[in-house]
Amino acid sequence: MRVITSTCPDCGTIVSANELEANRVMKCPSLGCKTVLAFDDLPDEERQFFLENREQYRL
Repeated sequence: MRVITSTCPDCGTIVSANELEANRVMKCPSLGCKTVLAFDDLPDEERQFFLENREQYRL
C-alpha cells in the first residue's frame, strides 16, 4: 500500500488522501489555520491511484 498525503501549504499539517477524498474540500484540521484543502490538489497520478485502489485505504 502506498501512503498518499497532502501537506497544508500554510502550516505544514499532513492530511491523508482518504480524508480528502471523503470530504473533497475541507478546512485544514490544524487549530487556527484557515486554509482550504481539496482532493483535487493531489497530483493526478496519486489521485488516480487512490481511486483505483480505494478498498486498500479503508480505516
